[in-house]
Amino acid sequence: MQIGIVGLGRMGYNLALNLKDNGHDVIGFNRSEKKVNQLILEGAKGAHTLEELVSKFNGRRIIWLMVPSGLPTQSMIDMLIPMLDIHDIIIDGGNSNFNDTLARYEVIKAKGIDFVDAGTSGGIEGARYGACSMVGAENDVFTFLEPIFKDICVENGYLHCGRVGSGHYTKMIHNGVEYGMMQAIGEGFEILKESQFELDYEKVAKVWNNGSVIRSWLMELAESAFSKSETLEEIKDVIGSNGEGLWTVEEALKLKVPVPVIAGSLFVRNRSEQEESFSGKVVAALRNEFGGHAVEKK
Repeated sequence: MQIGIVGLGRMGYNLALNLKDNGHDVIGFNRSEKKVNQLILEGAKGAHTLEELVSKFNGRRIIWLMVPSGLPTQSMIDMLIPMLDIHDIIIDGGNSNFNDTLARYEVIKAKGIDFVDAGTSGGIEGARYGACSMVGAENDVFTFLEPIFKDICVENGYLHCGRVGSGHYTKMIHNGVEYGMMQAIGEGFEILKESQFELDYEKVAKVWNNGSVIRSWLMELAESAFSKSETLEEIKDVIGSNGEGLWTVEEALKLKVPVPVIAGSLFVRNRSEQEESFSGKVVAALRNEFGGHAVEKK
């Protein structure tokens, strides 16, 4: 299928290559011409304006947005709507708030354009070689797009969650769970650090990830992080946040669901702006490992 990728950052660029490798006709657009030209060298097509991107389609357009949530996503949608025809498709693959997604759906649908929300997990490596996608879409639209998700995701790695909004909602809760899991790993290593024993954290992470109850990709990433820096000494414990942990806690409060672990991990991220902890260093390093999120260096 022909697919236009708008936003060639860490995730968007690798998603474009994933689609290309799976036989899709990819057209990439980015505000930076360098990224577009780089994608062209990789064998995909490029466009240097949105108008050029839209004009390169032969039939029903699929425009996949991989831009930051909030105003950047809204601005891109506002620019695209006048250029598209009835039954063209806009996919929001970013980390948008599901409430924004629901509001956008009403506006876009009124124009006769189809709208899909696709929460994407798996980090940069997943975007490139096999993602995990949580999709909100009308049934007929998902049926049309399903071959794409089957191509770019790992086996059993995509789900039609339900109506529009459900994809971003499911991804929001996923990220809340992710907060709690990373925080637990970070705290565990901090206890090890403060103990009387001289432990090799890389080796601990390795053994925990082979046959133990807590084996996971995050533990594999912890091993990778410690292989690069034995004590993470050069990393500050400032932990960034993309907002989805906060949205998860807000939703839990609204639904009166107790989420002490997720809420606690969110508060730790706020605390990381104020004081230093080893657990914070571990979580910051994990985020850098899977998503390429920046870490602050001393």
